[in-house]
Amino acid sequence: MSDDFTFGAPEPHGPLRTFHPRRATLGPARREALERLWPTLGFSVHGTGDGPLDRRALFGRDAPLVLEIGSGMGEAVAAMAAADPGRDYLAVEAHLPGIANLLLLVEAAGLTNVRVAHGDALELLRHRVPEGSLDAIHVFFPDPWPKKRHHKRRIVQPDHVALMRSRLAVGGVLHVATDWAPYAEVVLEVLAADPGLENPHGGPAPRPAHRPVTSFERRGLDLGHEITDVVVRRVA
Repeated sequence: MSDDFTFGAPEPHGPLRTFHPRRATLGPARREALERLWPTLGFSVHGTGDGPLDRRALFGRDAPLVLEIGSGMGEAVAAMAAADPGRDYLAVEAHLPGIANLLLLVEAAGLTNVRVAHGDALELLRHRVPEGSLDAIHVFFPDPWPKKRHHKRRIVQPDHVALMRSRLAVGGVLHVATDWAPYAEVVLEVLAADPGLENPHGGPAPRPAHRPVTSFERRGLDLGHEITDVVVRRVA
């Protein structure tokens, strides 16, 4: 397996990406993890012909499902899944080193309630996740795309939020965390504007104890960044 190994490619003229594709560099351990663990723990979201996700085939049961969009190196989703064995966790990530690292974390912890998808989470939501089927969606530290000309690439914008909300069950939770203060303001405004979502806190939420502090978050804190959690619930 080469360092630029890919599992598939999105359509050449597909929707605007909310992430920046970059060449993946894989060390021997991560390359070996992909080769060994991917066939049983992962799948590609690229393409639209596979139909709705078969959760029983993926996890071997029909438990409440949490979707994590942009799982990074996998620290948060692995820790949360380990502490929450009654729910299943599907992590979606575009970059191979993070996928490989998560696979290693899952194996080391002996987790059976985590699966990994490679590709664009919005495409997965559009084509393979049925409406009203998710217990929660986590979007932790998405790219804030700080330059104004790139704001259209942000994942938290009205049409994307409407899509996410439609895939949540009524009562399901959308949890966004960011360390970019201007983006936090936008997140609060966009989520407040969706008529099907309710913010029980009326603003930023107290930091949930169940969301672990990752190495990425620690770097932000060391730089003096303020962490904002926004937690809303689907009501309609």
